[in-house]
Amino acid sequence: MQNTTIIKLPEKVRYIINTIMEAGYEAYAVGGCIRDCVLGREPNDWDITTSASPYQIKELFNRTLDTGIKHGTVTVMLGREGFEVTTYRIDGEYEDSRHPKEVIFTSSLAEDLRRRDFTINAMAYNEQEGLVDIFGGMEDIDRRLIRCVGSPLERFDEDALRIMRAVRFAAQLSYEIEEETAKAIRELAPNLKKISAERIQAELVKLLLSPHPEYLKIAYETGITEVILPEFDLCMKTEQKNPHHCYSVGIHILEAMRAVREDKVLRLALLFHDMGKPSCLTIDEEGIYHFFGHPDVSEEIAENILHRLKFDNDTINMVKKLVRYHDRYIEPKPRNVRRAVTNMGEDVFPLFLEVRRADTLAQSTFLREQKEQNLEELREVYETILKEKQCVSLKTLAVNGADLIRDAGMEPGKELGKMLNELLDQVIEDPSLNNRDYLLETAKEKLKR
Repeated sequence: MQNTTIIKLPEKVRYIINTIMEAGYEAYAVGGCIRDCVLGREPNDWDITTSASPYQIKELFNRTLDTGIKHGTVTVMLGREGFEVTTYRIDGEYEDSRHPKEVIFTSSLAEDLRRRDFTINAMAYNEQEGLVDIFGGMEDIDRRLIRCVGSPLERFDEDALRIMRAVRFAAQLSYEIEEETAKAIRELAPNLKKISAERIQAELVKLLLSPHPEYLKIAYETGITEVILPEFDLCMKTEQKNPHHCYSVGIHILEAMRAVREDKVLRLALLFHDMGKPSCLTIDEEGIYHFFGHPDVSEEIAENILHRLKFDNDTINMVKKLVRYHDRYIEPKPRNVRRAVTNMGEDVFPLFLEVRRADTLAQSTFLREQKEQNLEELREVYETILKEKQCVSLKTLAVNGADLIRDAGMEPGKELGKMLNELLDQVIEDPSLNNRDYLLETAKEKLKR
């Protein structure tokens, strides 16, 4: 089905399509770039599909890269930009719930679009033919629906990662998942066990960074998290009968993620911050639930999951710190805040404030005003510390190891590090003491004892 929708193609995309068509072949921009244009979004990249073979494409352009020639893909280089051009194809049998064992090239655009995951991703466009929408992608955009092309069971059986992509697209676009598609997800979610940790990680992060991280609840309801994040399922089943809370642990986590800005470390920290609660649950004589020690247990769980999903060490370390400290009460006095910044790290403390605020907003209204006032006072004190450039780490201490060796007669080694930390302790208590001469004299006095 063709449509009167007009899409403004970038100059280089138009050039590639026209070059292929002038040689007697068909060519269209296809997939996500067309969906994004229809939605008024800027596409991240542009894919082109064609009836020409990879070798025919190589003859038409000066610079090409054989990025996936076995599967019909050649990257056409125009300047420093690369554009993937793929021959119309029919995927053969899928052997690992992810990749086809073979591909069969076809001369039919319809057959090529038929193998794609969702209707909104199965539209093609060129300026001569207009929008080609055989499977009702535009209709599903109007209905705000994620729906598989053809049989959902077949699409998900071919590539299990599509199961997560369905929820991720729903979260990114604020769409619902069509009933038969959702039913197929529930049936085939166990196939996600065959997908690599790296792929699971990438889809999970895209979901968490979407406008609706709380759509992770859909992943729970359809059995996805049972496979990729069973720790979250325990949270969804754990109530919090406590004046500070009005949700289960799982719903509280979802609400906390929704209450913070779209940042990977922040959203991950809030995903994990209370995951230790199910194993820390105790109930007092009055029937009130408590979760003593849950930050430490949550940190351990976070580390295990982040390693399991192959996250990088920088992300793991930042998330661990935020989970460890998320429940820490700090009295809003300058010395307390300076010490907290020193202990947590200068890069962690401002994120800690954001995590605490989101955590608070996802709780009940019990003592809400006092909690928010504490956070506001902490922020004001912290901003004063920054403005006055008060010392909160060894890197801004007025002396360093070389100074102590040269001017205080110290030897390199553990004692040197210990001395620097003792001097830092004094400066944290009183910023006015961050004076080179004073600190050197203090070090010399300490050495005499």
